[in-house]
Amino acid sequence: MEVVSRPIIRPPEHAPNFSIKDQYSRTFDLLEQMGKRVLLSFHPLAWTEFCAAQMISLEENQKKFGSLNTVAVGISVDSVACKKAWADHMKIEDTLILADFWPHGKVAQSYGIFRDTNGFSERANIILDENQDVVFVKVYPVHSVPDIAEVVRFIEGMG
Repeated sequence: MEVVSRPIIRPPEHAPNFSIKDQYSRTFDLLEQMGKRVLLSFHPLAWTEFCAAQMISLEENQKKFGSLNTVAVGISVDSVACKKAWADHMKIEDTLILADFWPHGKVAQSYGIFRDTNGFSERANIILDENQDVVFVKVYPVHSVPDIAEVVRFIEGMG
């Protein structure tokens, strides 16, 4: 199924559901997260310095996210095997890193953050509330690391 490019998703839109594999080859279904907040942390590609720092920041904050009823996941267009090797290399055990591999970039496309000219997603954080409505969207320069403290403060402010 081809996904038509769309403008970037914005609050208060409802988040499109998706089901894709994590680095353990388990299916992550967004709909199954209903009742929790979700941080979708999109990164362009595995095995890059900025993307690694972004995923490590999620791993380092997993307890904090849990205390805020938040599931934080990383997403990029890399394959499951690539994600597994990369997560093992970084010693990431608790953070799920999702493979938006096939159809290539389908999730990023459905959220309006796929970079057609590059074949990967923008670097972006998208936060969903307990009803899976978008409450926060921020796109970052590709060669940067998102400020995880800003994301945590926003989630804390959700009450």
